[in-house]
Amino acid sequence: MKDVEKELKALANKRRLAIIKHLKRAQEASVGEIAEEISLSLRSTSRHLTVLTSAAVIESDQRGLYVFYRLATKLRPATKSIVGLL
Repeated sequence: MKDVEKELKALANKRRLAIIKHLKRAQEASVGEIAEEISLSLRSTSRHLTVLTSAAVIESDQRGLYVFYRLATKLRPATKSIVGLL
């Protein structure tokens, strides 16, 4: 039950929803690309990405100096529903 609560708390933020919306559209993006898209500093964007990653809503992949983020491949049905609405 704590996992569900963690996911819902991660989704209960307009900036994080904007990140998810962008990743849904772009499939994959770096921190810099996401920060530019949602008009937020790199530091704040990174903080939001950490919350989403720890809630297993998104996944990351490091390639050289860059970290790329994408929606998690295995989302809970409730989370999938919310992402589908964006």
